[in-house]
Amino acid sequence: MADNSRSRLITAGIARSPNRAMLRAVGFGNGDFEKPIVGVANGHSTMNPCNAGIQPLVDRAIDALRTAGAMPQMFGIPTVTDGIGMGTEAMKYSLVSREVIADAIETSVNGQAMDGALVVGGCDKNMPGAMMALARMNVPGIFVYAGTIKPGKWKGQDLTIVSAFEAVGAFSAGKMSEEDFVGIEKNACPSTGACGGMYTANTMSSSFEALGMSLLGSSQMACPDPEKADSAAESARVLVSAVHNNIRPRDVITRKSIENAIALVMAAGGSTNAVLHYLAIAAAAGVKWTIDDFERVRRKVPVLCNLKPSGQYVATDFHRAGGVPQVLKMLLNHGLVHGECRTITGRTLAEELTNVPDEPRADQDVIRPWNKPMYADGHLAILKGNLAPEGCVAKITGLKKLTITGPARVFDSEPACMKAIMAKKIKPGDVIVIRYEGPKGGPGMQEMLAPTSALIGQGLGESVGLLTDGRFSGGTWGMVVGHVAPEAFVGGPIGLVKEGDSITIDAKKRLIQLNVTAKELAARRKKWKQPKPRYTKGLLGKYTQLVSTASKGAITDGPA
Repeated sequence: MADNSRSRLITAGIARSPNRAMLRAVGFGNGDFEKPIVGVANGHSTMNPCNAGIQPLVDRAIDALRTAGAMPQMFGIPTVTDGIGMGTEAMKYSLVSREVIADAIETSVNGQAMDGALVVGGCDKNMPGAMMALARMNVPGIFVYAGTIKPGKWKGQDLTIVSAFEAVGAFSAGKMSEEDFVGIEKNACPSTGACGGMYTANTMSSSFEALGMSLLGSSQMACPDPEKADSAAESARVLVSAVHNNIRPRDVITRKSIENAIALVMAAGGSTNAVLHYLAIAAAAGVKWTIDDFERVRRKVPVLCNLKPSGQYVATDFHRAGGVPQVLKMLLNHGLVHGECRTITGRTLAEELTNVPDEPRADQDVIRPWNKPMYADGHLAILKGNLAPEGCVAKITGLKKLTITGPARVFDSEPACMKAIMAKKIKPGDVIVIRYEGPKGGPGMQEMLAPTSALIGQGLGESVGLLTDGRFSGGTWGMVVGHVAPEAFVGGPIGLVKEGDSITIDAKKRLIQLNVTAKELAARRKKWKQPKPRYTKGLLGKYTQLVSTASKGAITDGPA
């Protein structure tokens, strides 16, 4: 491990001549070999707006690392964008890319014995993949979010990428003109940056501030704005200090700091994917954390933020209103976060929040005052029952009704379901079941944004239930339940549901129930046969063999 004078390469004895010759070829001089070597994991990609603005941030970080006395070594990491792959076979690679990103960072940093790691990422899986790697390697590290996109505009309304998906359903139902449909599609994404609501990217980046692994106030800045690049430079300076002071990720990522992160997710109205990702991050850090811990936190934390998808505002509004620091200060004042947790700066969370006001400004409606929350308790409920013995996740904000009992409409893939929705075969009161889309069965737990958005566009968001062993976009809302475990592919009860069966989703009782006798289920189980895997070779084939159940985070470096 690095100290004030010797790098990990030197300490390991592998940077002596002739090894030094290769480092000289990439810019090392005589005085550089004992400086800490800091890896800069660069997620820049022109494949998507989330990552297309990263290179200027990396350039600023590299300059700041050099100025602070470190030797930066940049390497690339891959990215997959859900908003582009959604609803296609390409989407199967999205969650898988989280594991690939983690493995790629670990390979580069440990393969070159680097002393620290600064990761710059934008799209959904960049964040958890990075944090899993940092926790595994346990060398000083920091995450720099590429920033959020600015809201699009059409006829005076703020737009996000979800606006485009919902427009598909509205247009197909005859509820939207072609002019508005085209206008929304052309204007939804006006700049670089990740999707603008409190969707998965902004959820995870926000939570990293609460976790202590990103700078406070940095997660909701707009990607193109100068303050975002300034934040990247400051992150680099903080990381060099952490290297010299030997502050490592596992000093920061603890059971208490994960509870802080989940409290922030609940208060901000964040994505269901945070459940999956924090199970994986906890496993990587060696922290005891189960799916039931999310429900424990949910019961005591109110939803304070009026943010899309179930609220009114976008991430840039959140930032202007005080952002994550303001929400954390309110949670701290009411005993709902652990102020003593250490952050990557070396200071405690409470110390970092000292100068933040106790209450949000009165001239905004993005962050509600404590006595007027959006909802009295959290929005990500963990449901269990005979359909999900290991649990599943429901987002329950923005709903007038928290229960539904109706006939099952069963589909063995997302495309089959989408076809039925677009053909207007789904009726109010139905409970859609999309199965064989779990970690192994999909493989990769596709997000169901296309069908849920189409339902909302057709006006069915409040009257139709949907459950799946896949997952949902952070932009999803409605009576939806994901991460049903065990999944259908491994013999989970969701695979035993028949068309027309009665299903109950009751968020109040935290129940998901197939209203069929135990005897009947046992008879069906005897007849059930596991289907052939959809992939047997390549990355998806490997993932199918290695991935764990969703209730353990769908990880590939633990028991399957």
